Amino acid sequence: MNDLVIHPALVLIAGALLLPWLRGALRKVFIVTLPFVVLALVWRVPDGTAWQLSWLDHTLVPLQGDKLSRLFASVFALMAAGGGLFALGQESRVEVPAAFVYAGSAIGVALAGDLVTVFVFWELMAVGSTLVLWSQGSAAAYRAARRYLMIHLAGGVVLFAGIAGHVVDTGSVAFTSMAPDSVAHGLILVGFLVNAGAPPLSAWLPDAYPEASWSGTVFLSAFTTKAAVYVLLRGFPGTELLIWVGLLMAFYGIVYGVLENDMRRLLAYTIVNQSGFMIAGIGIGTEMALNGAAAQAVTGVVYVALLLMSAGSVLLMTGRRKCSELGGLFHTMPLTTACGAIGALAISSFPLTSGFVSKSMVAQAAADGHLLSVWLLLTAASAGVVLHAGLKFPWFVFFHQDSGLRPPEPPASMRWAMLFFAFLCIAPGVWAEPLYALLPYAVKYEPYTWAHVLTQLQLLLFSSLAFVVMLPYLRRTLTITLDMDWIWRRLLPELVDAAAAVIGATHRAAGATAAATARHARAAVERTHGLNSRFAKTWPTGTMALSVLLLLLGYLLLYYL
Repeated sequence: MNDLVIHPALVLIAGALLLPWLRGALRKVFIVTLPFVVLALVWRVPDGTAWQLSWLDHTLVPLQGDKLSRLFASVFALMAAGGGLFALGQESRVEVPAAFVYAGSAIGVALAGDLVTVFVFWELMAVGSTLVLWSQGSAAAYRAARRYLMIHLAGGVVLFAGIAGHVVDTGSVAFTSMAPDSVAHGLILVGFLVNAGAPPLSAWLPDAYPEASWSGTVFLSAFTTKAAVYVLLRGFPGTELLIWVGLLMAFYGIVYGVLENDMRRLLAYTIVNQSGFMIAGIGIGTEMALNGAAAQAVTGVVYVALLLMSAGSVLLMTGRRKCSELGGLFHTMPLTTACGAIGALAISSFPLTSGFVSKSMVAQAAADGHLLSVWLLLTAASAGVVLHAGLKFPWFVFFHQDSGLRPPEPPASMRWAMLFFAFLCIAPGVWAEPLYALLPYAVKYEPYTWAHVLTQLQLLLFSSLAFVVMLPYLRRTLTITLDMDWIWRRLLPELVDAAAAVIGATHRAAGATAAATARHARAAVERTHGLNSRFAKTWPTGTMALSVLLLLLGYLLLYYL
């Protein structure tokens, strides 16, 4: 172990445990500065193994560095800083410490060099994120936290089984590239995909995230799914199955996002959609595709967080979360509106935003690999993103019909956090080279060609036209959209109620039968042995003597014959 290298994840987790004891201005300064200290420590981690130790005849590498791990650890630290700034006014004393444990665990996953360390930080992420959700304090949050924890504990069990099988098969705990060519590797892949939000279990994400506080959802949006993208990049690059899983996620998020009325559930489906693009890139597996998946993961953390910051600001200042109850907020919340619009432009891949220089790399990789059907589906999914996240969210929340609400702008710390992330959405779009320099492979891609710019503008214009045409059908009402969570929200409770009714009826019938049988048996006993029965009467002595004589006679006959 190299004592000169401090583990960034452990510093953030230790700081999180210290936070509950701090008060006032010191606490606020600590929340904002600690993630930047951790970011500096991330960049002090050298390439290769930094920490190494022996455990049960295996060599563990709790800390190692390379371009990919450093990229993800850096964006996780930045997200902790931006989320902490946004949550400075949060009254809960649990949320920010839990969020820092959550962020530190994600950094730990990104810097882990072995599967055992990955699993430890993986499960610690589940604990931290559950506490973030639970800290909201409402009954709905408690129920969502229980469902969320059950899903992630089940995924952890699957992942643990896969890691154990991998160690038995190979004798190694090193976290390297693998293929789903065995049961163990298949279980590891499934465990990773659960956290990525892949169907059919992706309903945990829109079920849980919108129940967190106005600031908690911002933290939740960044770490679990992007840590899953990282481990898939590290563990399963080029796995063709991931192309189709990613495309399914992309369209799944679009369909439910278009149907959704709750603004934060809408953006939760956007997380599923965006993760789908990244996972499809991982499945393509070329250097261009892997660079695109990594770049989109980094930019996606920022622009989705910015969208959720604007939604959280609206929720805090109005107490409303339904699109059908909002509108016209641009009158008194112009800064929040502008920041939400910048996030919407970035997620739509508008030129001069971060999404334009990152998301298109995956589609370009599909074109370079002559994967026509994949390219067409990715292009269609890009148009769908514009429709449901780029236009629907800002239009119905900030514009559309006037709801009559006139809330003020959120507190200063929230405004500064939104401005910080808005800058991070624009800066890479204007100057992409610093972002490209951080990617794991050399980038041979020029985003600002006339063909690419014109193609993207045509896509944006077509999507905008479709939005205008479909606007009467997109207007939401007070409805609740269920997807696969219908299984545990509707089907399972009904099955449990039906089973309880059958068991209750069976119990009552069995009880009635047992009681009737007992009554009949008692009556029979009373008839033969009751007070007035034959056996209860006094028999004459002569009769008894005759009975004994007959028994003796029978015994003699049996003995001699």
